[in-house]
Amino acid sequence: MKLYTYDPAPNPRRLALFLKYKGIELDTRQIDMMTAEQLSEDYRRINPSCSVPALVLDDGTVLTEVIAIYTYLEALHPEPPLMGTTATERAVVVNWCHKLFCGLMMAIASALRNRGKSFVNRALPGPLDTPQIPELVERGLLQIGHILPELDAHLASSTWVAGEQFSIADIDLLVSIDFLAWIKQSVPEECTHLKDWYQRASDKLA
Repeated sequence: MKLYTYDPAPNPRRLALFLKYKGIELDTRQIDMMTAEQLSEDYRRINPSCSVPALVLDDGTVLTEVIAIYTYLEALHPEPPLMGTTATERAVVVNWCHKLFCGLMMAIASALRNRGKSFVNRALPGPLDTPQIPELVERGLLQIGHILPELDAHLASSTWVAGEQFSIADIDLLVSIDFLAWIKQSVPEECTHLKDWYQRASDKLA
């Protein structure tokens, strides 16, 4: 297996924290997104989606989505479990991961990529150049303002995001919370349960 990644970016960081927690070491190559190496012809031959991370399996299969890489590596390295241990637990964890990705991480990315010169014609990741839509910045901020209090209310009665066991859903939320700084946002002071959870999760991954 070989992992292509770029550690500072949010999606690669999700996987990096998973690997660290599990104690998994992979043959890894950094793809420098600051120089747009992910768009180079060499990398396109590996991953036409021009995204990181990408995990190339020994049989040549290429996994380009973090949730797929989580699932594959969890099957190979089930301990300590990060995706539950029963069918219901696994479903709940994946349900939360999808909710967080669509409801929070994509909202932050939308607010980031639809403004500023750094992302002109690059409002979406991947090989297709896409124009910025400034109105999507405000929509992203609106989504963020809705989901953070919702998460705070959930964590008032749940130790971890997907229940009483630490999981990839906690990793995904922690990375999303840190991603807020990229758009100069943060968890509201009144979201005390979310802040307490953040400290627990940070300690868990230290």
